[in-house]
Amino acid sequence: MKKWMIVGLMLVMSFFVLHAGALSPGDKVADFSLKDYNGKTHSLSQYKDKAAIVIIFVSTQCPVSNAYNARMAKLYSDYSKKNVAFLGINSNRRESVAEIKSHAQKHGLLFPILKDENNVIADKFGATVTPEVFVLSKDLTVLYHGRIDDSQRPANIKRRDLRKALDEILAGKKVTTPETKAFGCTIKRVRK
Repeated sequence: MKKWMIVGLMLVMSFFVLHAGALSPGDKVADFSLKDYNGKTHSLSQYKDKAAIVIIFVSTQCPVSNAYNARMAKLYSDYSKKNVAFLGINSNRRESVAEIKSHAQKHGLLFPILKDENNVIADKFGATVTPEVFVLSKDLTVLYHGRIDDSQRPANIKRRDLRKALDEILAGKKVTTPETKAFGCTIKRVRK
């Protein structure tokens, strides 16, 4: 192969690697189904009657995700009453279904937490850390992507990004800050 062809191929490949990131606001999500820790199957299409669908990639072992357990429980408590669905997704290869169930019960996480075997859904969303949030509309369009708020430590929170986005969606407004930088532990993916 000629040198210029190799360079061209490398440029094309680097373009796709750089642009293969997370879903962005405005992107459509394909329906999917996963089982929760009780073996019940959940599909996105089940929640199309909701005002919004909040997907949070979570972990049982990540200290950052665990720092958000009480906040995630409170968000669910506050917004599930306002017709917002919450789905947790655990894509970490070393976190078993039994561990996820025990963790959710211990920390009062009452929303369904789904096991993403082989991190298929995390790959489709481009999720990289826990916790990382995607808020979807009824027609499965991404309305918000990013963090829950701006600090792992509750005393240092200045911006409650997810709450603000949900309040705007429920008021029929456009999300003013549709994307923020999520932070946390990397999702421990299955090697493919």
